[in-house]
Amino acid sequence: MPESFFSDLQAYGLPALFAVSFLAATILPLGSEWLLATLLLRGEPYAMAVAVATLGNTLGSWTTYLIGLWGGELMASRLLRLDERKLVRARHLYRRWGAWSLLLAWLPVVGDPLCLLAGLMRLRGSLFVPLVAIGKLGRYLLVAWSTLTLVTP
Repeated sequence: MPESFFSDLQAYGLPALFAVSFLAATILPLGSEWLLATLLLRGEPYAMAVAVATLGNTLGSWTTYLIGLWGGELMASRLLRLDERKLVRARHLYRRWGAWSLLLAWLPVVGDPLCLLAGLMRLRGSLFVPLVAIGKLGRYLLVAWSTLTLVTP
């Protein structure tokens, strides 16, 4: 990506953070932590930036959940490229840890399949959203704290 793309994103501030955070929680291979850190270093309010990133990322995971809920296994295999082996493994993990595994929905590689599987397993949305949001909030709080504590003098 050209350097101007990243500076353009930074110039849009919190709306860009929301969009990147949302997309990072879907099947697109993006990260949003860098933009959160950059905006904090540029003076964006801590609580607002963390809230925007958490909301965007949680809604992105909700999208993946809805794909699992409404799209079924066929869409999951095509969109997320989950082969039968990976799907069986994810189901086993889900059966073992249940809804609590969604606290790890922020993790790369396993987060999207966990959200998709929650939809496939017909987990209640009223349980899905808080668990996913708690995990994502914890991650963004850690990123923000690290940025403001370890990076700034």
